Amino acid sequence: MLSGPPYPEVIDGVTIHKLESLNLYESTNSVWQELPRLRNPLRFYEFLAVSLGTFPEPFTFSIRAFNRLRALQSEIKFDVIHDNQSLGWGLLLMKRLKVPVVATIHHPIPVDRQLALAQAEGLREQFRLRKFYSFIGMQKQVAQRLDRVITVSENSAQDINRILNVRCDAIRIVLNGVDTDYFDGNGHIPKEANSLIMVSSGNGHIKGLPFLLEALHIVRQETPAKLTVVGNGTSDDQPNHLVQKYGLEDAVTFTGKIEKDELAKLYASSEIAVVPSLYEGFGLPAAEAMSCGLPIVSTSAGALPEVVGEDGKAGFLVPPADPDNLAVALKRLLSDKQLGKSMGDAGRKRVLENFSWQQTALNTVRVYEELLDAHGRL
Repeated sequence: MLSGPPYPEVIDGVTIHKLESLNLYESTNSVWQELPRLRNPLRFYEFLAVSLGTFPEPFTFSIRAFNRLRALQSEIKFDVIHDNQSLGWGLLLMKRLKVPVVATIHHPIPVDRQLALAQAEGLREQFRLRKFYSFIGMQKQVAQRLDRVITVSENSAQDINRILNVRCDAIRIVLNGVDTDYFDGNGHIPKEANSLIMVSSGNGHIKGLPFLLEALHIVRQETPAKLTVVGNGTSDDQPNHLVQKYGLEDAVTFTGKIEKDELAKLYASSEIAVVPSLYEGFGLPAAEAMSCGLPIVSTSAGALPEVVGEDGKAGFLVPPADPDNLAVALKRLLSDKQLGKSMGDAGRKRVLENFSWQQTALNTVRVYEELLDAHGRL
């Protein structure tokens, strides 16, 4: 495994090669403090690109990964290179190593850009966003030239073909998995009455939190519901502004980024999970909550219907960006605990039948075998 920061924990049997990165988005150093680190061209480019408001990491990581792989080739024979959506120019250099290259694309990033631009306030913010997402052109060209692309849902496969122009015959669908032993809804933890949980694992523009806060305002006119928002996608001022606007100061808790153990406990103590996203390539928070036996109120955006299943069985599906319908579904579940219990049971069953990590691994290996066979390596 080749990884830039933050470096992941790995299981026994996995060797991790930690690649450098200036990590400028988290650095508090001044320009003068950074200068000693800018002596090689790639570091200097990374510093300059971030200073200009762009996001160079997909490119710089892919070049560092290529350089490390090329160096390791003298001692290790690699059969397959698997990229996790960096989609940088370095992947095309890796193809010159005569090793098949596959990438997982969870969903096409142009969707994020489109949603962010739609919510941008003013031309200045639109200009900033267009600069930040300038790496998209590179990712699109790289994706079209890979041996295979793995994605996580039928909806993402269609969007990757339509938006990134990746050939349908190069795309393979491998559903994400859930650790069902870990996310099991720990029955020893009591439920907090009228409690909602939302896990926001990414960009606030795409996760729909403003619409959930408006829906919560509507719900609380009848029921004293409370919301816990988990994750690191709420760093801007908009959520706090909306909390004040709707008078939700005593009803909403932002946890920030938390560890897996604490997340499992929060799922277990909550009554309802909410996924108000405007788009999802898969929707792992929905699957994890279902694994914990929680009923779901989700939008019908992207691949979420593929995860949640039939409307009304494991959860309710409502249109995206629609706080009124979101509030109606929440009020129904809050007022009918038995319905919530039956939906939660159906969700747990659906996850056990469809979203196991073992099946994810087996299907990924099948893609590897297909590639090896096509390259005459089996």
